[in-house]
Amino acid sequence: MKLDGCTALITGASAGIGREFARQLAGRAGSLVLVARRRDRLEELRAELARSNPDVKVHIYTFDLSRMDQMEELCAAVERDRIQLDLLINNAGLGDRGDFVGAEPQRILDMLLVNVVALTALTRRLLPGMIARKKGAVLNVSSCASFLPMATMAVYAATKAYVTSFSEAIGAELRGTGVHVTALCPGPVHTEFASVAARGADEDQQIAPGFTHVPVGDVVRDGIRGLEAARPIVIPGFVMKLGMLLVRLTPMPVLRLASRVAT
Repeated sequence: MKLDGCTALITGASAGIGREFARQLAGRAGSLVLVARRRDRLEELRAELARSNPDVKVHIYTFDLSRMDQMEELCAAVERDRIQLDLLINNAGLGDRGDFVGAEPQRILDMLLVNVVALTALTRRLLPGMIARKKGAVLNVSSCASFLPMATMAVYAATKAYVTSFSEAIGAELRGTGVHVTALCPGPVHTEFASVAARGADEDQQIAPGFTHVPVGDVVRDGIRGLEAARPIVIPGFVMKLGMLLVRLTPMPVLRLASRVAT
């Protein structure tokens, strides 16, 4: 897909990977539709983008995608404002680190609603227009956690397994339509995601080794290149590419044994 002059909708645009997508696309897109819960951050980002790229049009919408009524309101607002979207970036996501039995029930529900339900519903609402125009793309921000079950991140990893599988499946369905789907599967990234997912400073939080981290700018650049090349899955960083290749080739019984040894 050619991104020059496109109109892109980015969920979770107020921070982290979503904000970086807005920054990197601002120099190429004709219009950006930024969605998040925190309006003050969206306003700051819009002002920043206007200074660096005065020609790009920036629309901001404040919605909480853990609420289905607000997801419907977002779709209605896009239709009301007659915004014709070429690119959907489903970036909004929630995490939680710790034993499943200790998780707050509402946190689990919110993860399922944002990571799975809202992503699926928004994709379903916006795809038909792209197909009719025979042009468009969807980028779903998944995770390397999608490739294997993860103790202490059980629900998060399961939701991302859904995102990767869903992306691959609908990408296959859309062959020949002019619309492409890419799943971006980063490993550890230095954003506020990890601190939000943590349950407290007193808990034993497992931190990934520094050499596995990929800068957020590189993650987004790889995602954009993957979109342009219509690649189904993008794993940023050589270390994570190699690691996930090994994970995907290793039989599950061996992975279970390795997990027991590690703990």
